[in-house]
Amino acid sequence: MKQTPLYRFGKVVVPPIFRITNPLIVQGREEMPKNGRVIICCNHVTMRDPILVSMVHKRQVYYMAKAELFDNKFVGGIIGSLGAFPVHRGQGDVDAMASAKQLLNKEQVVGIFIEGTRSRTGQLLKPKTGAVMLAYETHSPILPMCITAPGGKVPSSFQKLAISCGKLIQPEELGIEEGNVSSYRKAARHVMEQIAQLRERDLLLLQNKKNSAGRLPGGKE
Repeated sequence: MKQTPLYRFGKVVVPPIFRITNPLIVQGREEMPKNGRVIICCNHVTMRDPILVSMVHKRQVYYMAKAELFDNKFVGGIIGSLGAFPVHRGQGDVDAMASAKQLLNKEQVVGIFIEGTRSRTGQLLKPKTGAVMLAYETHSPILPMCITAPGGKVPSSFQKLAISCGKLIQPEELGIEEGNVSSYRKAARHVMEQIAQLRERDLLLLQNKKNSAGRLPGGKE
C-alpha cells in the first residue's frame, strides 16, 4: 500500500515548519522495520503528536482518530486522506479494531496513543489495553515511542523536543494468555514501562543540552 497523496505532500511541506517551531532530537528511528506490520505505541501530549511521529518515519503511519473529528465533513475528509480512521473512545469499538486489523494484515503501520487521551500535564497516564490486544490478535510487533519536552511538561512552541523509539517488542514477549484480562493489563504496563524508560533518558538528554547551551567558555553561564 503506497502513501496517500496528501500524506506524501505533508511529508514534504510540514517538517521544515515544525523544525522551526519545535526543533527535534530524534533517536532510534532505525528500530522501525522497513516493511511488515508494526504497531506504534506512543505517549500523547499534544494534538500535533501524530504529525511528530509521522515525521520520524519514512513509512506511512495510520492512526485511530476520535470519531467526533469525522462529524465535520471537511475535517474528516482531510484526516481520512491522511490515513486516519475513526474510533469511539471509551467503547469497545469493533469497527475501529477491524480497520486496524485490516491495515496490519496488509503489512502496514498503525499508530496508537496507548494512554487513550492526551496528558494535560505531560506526565504519563495509565495505559489502555487495546494496543496489546491488537498486537496479540494480529501477531504484530510493537514499537514503543516517546515524545518528551523539557521538564517533562506539555510541549510549547519553540521548545526543543526529544522523540525516541525503543526496541521492538515482539508479540510473544507480551506474555498474553487468550481471554485473560489481567495478562492484557500486564502487557500494557510492560509497553508503558518501555515508554517511561525512553522518557527518563530523554529528560536527562534535554537537561544536559540546556546546561551545555547555557555555559560560556571558562565554565561561566
